[in-house]
Amino acid sequence: MNIFEEYLNIIRNLILKNQKSLKIKNLNEFKGVIVEIPPSEFDYELSCNICLILGKINKINPKQLAKEVKDLIKNHLKEFSKVDVAGPGFLNLKLSNKSLIQNINNILENKSTYGKKKSNNKYNIEFVSANPTGPMHVGHCRGAIYGDVLANLLRFNGNQVTKEYYINDYGTQIVNFVKSVFLRIREIKFNEKFVVNKDLYPGDYIISIGQKIISLNKAQKFENFENSFEFLKKEALKHSMELIKSDLRKLGIVHDKFFSESELVRNKKVDKAIDQLKDSNYVLNGYLQPPKGEKNKNWKKIERLIFKSTLFGDDTDRAIQKDDGSWTYFANDIAYHMDKVERKYNYLVNVLGADHTGYIKRIEAAVSALSQNKVKLNCKVCQLVKLYKNGEPFKMSKRAGDFISADDLLKEVSKDALRFMMLNRSNDVELDFDFNKVLEKNKENPVFYVQYSFARISSILRTLNKSLEEKIVIDPSQFETNDFEIRIIKKVFEWPKIIETSSTKYEPHRIPYYLYELATLFHSYWSKGNEDKKYRIIENGKIKNTGTLATIILTSIVLQRGMSILGVSLPDKM
Repeated sequence: MNIFEEYLNIIRNLILKNQKSLKIKNLNEFKGVIVEIPPSEFDYELSCNICLILGKINKINPKQLAKEVKDLIKNHLKEFSKVDVAGPGFLNLKLSNKSLIQNINNILENKSTYGKKKSNNKYNIEFVSANPTGPMHVGHCRGAIYGDVLANLLRFNGNQVTKEYYINDYGTQIVNFVKSVFLRIREIKFNEKFVVNKDLYPGDYIISIGQKIISLNKAQKFENFENSFEFLKKEALKHSMELIKSDLRKLGIVHDKFFSESELVRNKKVDKAIDQLKDSNYVLNGYLQPPKGEKNKNWKKIERLIFKSTLFGDDTDRAIQKDDGSWTYFANDIAYHMDKVERKYNYLVNVLGADHTGYIKRIEAAVSALSQNKVKLNCKVCQLVKLYKNGEPFKMSKRAGDFISADDLLKEVSKDALRFMMLNRSNDVELDFDFNKVLEKNKENPVFYVQYSFARISSILRTLNKSLEEKIVIDPSQFETNDFEIRIIKKVFEWPKIIETSSTKYEPHRIPYYLYELATLFHSYWSKGNEDKKYRIIENGKIKNTGTLATIILTSIVLQRGMSILGVSLPDKM
């Protein structure tokens, strides 16, 4: 149920029926026409811009048109008790008491699905996909939480969502990782000194992996790196992925599928993908131009296979072969995305780190080429997280090596605080994570403030001996509301629009921001009751009227739906 869509349809149908008398020739399919909540200083539930839009395209004075439409609404629509023209031609609409109660009862009747935008598309969301060379670090946390909440949001709307992790277990970094484990094993077993260099991984976790491999494989000699490589690669990657999966579980994240790059290469899917692009004339033998803005004396003009990514909006064509004729990592990524396309997803979403911005156009071009423009890939970049404590940049210990691990971060703050705060700003801007703020128990800590509002509602219901699961129907004869309750109810009415916008734009940060606003309204109401007897929610152990009861139940419904999508708990006592 979305009251904005519902009443927009009612108003549009009224315009259609009276199009001739209103002298409107061009409706332009009502593009740009919306119904929304008016600014708080207006005592109306809804506002519509239809007269501004239609007046402009039909060269009619919007304000005069609004006056005529206002008369039509007053004469023909019983849903509204009051209509006024505001500004250059906005229509401000106040719901009749009957309509208000009807909308509230609809929410109460469909509380588990309120806000749901029914859909049944098939999504693949690939996120985290950190190199399996060690545990997760702070930089991975934001993208991990973003991807997980986006999946929750799309599933809430009824979509089929696969949460996928691409294991980059092929290439030079894996060789260096396995060599690091081998040298640590030699250090443990034979007291050989581990000599650190720029290619090796120095973290304590490498020692731990080595110890596990030794204890579980006592018969292995580990005498020669080349002879031990395949065995060690399998074992080291297994233990490294266990570390990553453990970190993800602590964040409340469980992927549905893990996809191996090595398996992709072993099954010759890269060759298959390139052949497919060749057949479409999107891959040809050719030459790349030297890198722009660079004077590279070592650059040589070498013929190689080139992907014509400029045909699909990229800035330049891309090499898929190295100088020695082997595949580039981009060629492997093309094959991986061909596999996704073959799995018949309607939409692909890749959640990337801040250092992958320049990679987006080429991989989006590849998906367009592979799917003949039928599958849309959307890449979402999560910018950096800066840690602060006591107003200063916070440097945590780096037991993992040269980075701060997710595990270290979770020892400082709770999963709930981390999930909520990592989504408290849009993914495409840098995020300042303030340790002091997330440990406070006041309005400055958004997650606490939202949780506390629910705990207060739960306390009210315990006093009334009522349950959130109890069926409640509003009796019109006992329905009254005060100005605080109307503001809260109007905010609750916005929830379906928040879900729709967050889903279509892949912007789950809108949800914690909205929940904080709703919680703030409720806390203000609660505080006003402490100041003014007229606004007390409970008197003598009883609630004043069904309007007040409806307000707190509506608030709890949205808080439950929202925090469930965020994967954040809602304690009923704090």
